[in-house]
Amino acid sequence: MKKAKKIDGNILRLLAIFVIILAVSGITKGTSFLNVGNLQSMAKTLTEYGLMAVGCGITMISGGIDLSTVYIANLCGILAGLTMNESSSSIVLAIIVALVVGALCGIFNGFLVSVLKIPAMLATLGTYQLYMGIAVVASKGSTVSGVTSFSSFAYMTVAGIPMPFIVFVLMIVVISFIMGKTKFGKRIHLVGTNEKASKFVGINTVSVLIRAYMLSGIVSAVAGLLSLSRINSAKADFGSSYTMQTILISVLGGINPDGGFGSIPGVAIAVLILQMLSSYLNMFPSISNYYRDLIWGVALIAVLIMNFTIEKRRMAKLSQK
Repeated sequence: MKKAKKIDGNILRLLAIFVIILAVSGITKGTSFLNVGNLQSMAKTLTEYGLMAVGCGITMISGGIDLSTVYIANLCGILAGLTMNESSSSIVLAIIVALVVGALCGIFNGFLVSVLKIPAMLATLGTYQLYMGIAVVASKGSTVSGVTSFSSFAYMTVAGIPMPFIVFVLMIVVISFIMGKTKFGKRIHLVGTNEKASKFVGINTVSVLIRAYMLSGIVSAVAGLLSLSRINSAKADFGSSYTMQTILISVLGGINPDGGFGSIPGVAIAVLILQMLSSYLNMFPSISNYYRDLIWGVALIAVLIMNFTIEKRRMAKLSQK
């Protein structure tokens, strides 16, 4: 008889935090928080930076990081918007353009990291400036808008659930399967744990890293398309604050910044927690938006300290066995 698979302790902690915040929000704000309109608004908003965080999380598991996810999303959104404006019947073509550009951006990131051996943080810090610059040139420094035929997607619902959130869930399921059940996903974890050891067991680390960053780019492209649909526009510097949030969500979701460990479902739950907390704070006029970055910074440091402490205790227990 097979033993039941043990549930990840980090997932349980995240679920507990989610339930606590939901309960506190519901008790203190009642129906002003727990109403269909507010829940639908949260579901639509979180999909964009949530997917960017997933892209960042994939690369963190591989032992690197992708700081360019936000600007890949913006670039893909701008190019998709420009394509749609050329012809109202070119939505499918625009989606293909966005996905191809996202993949190419990811491949370039992976090339810099795996072939040229540039540290991932520096490589993607440089490419986010590059992609933002390309987006500025492509859009001529203005906002790309007028894609009304595509914007209706953001307001479509299935059984009251917004379509963007359904896309988000489907992406989480697909990426979770890739990372947890396929050889490619397991190799990403192995490379993130120890790249040199991975080479000795016959893993083509260059191929794995390039494909990991390519996957991050594709996920970011989907985020850009959803953003274009929701706000009916795209801009080169949109969501600049999302970069820190994607890192925060990835770490909060249990992904080890040193690579090798973490799960996509954990990132998904962390997205829900962050969006719910953000919406809850918005209901307090006395709390200025200027404090938001301060709160996220404190939260990131707190999570890093907690994860470090838990990992240290785990290693101490293993050494005693």
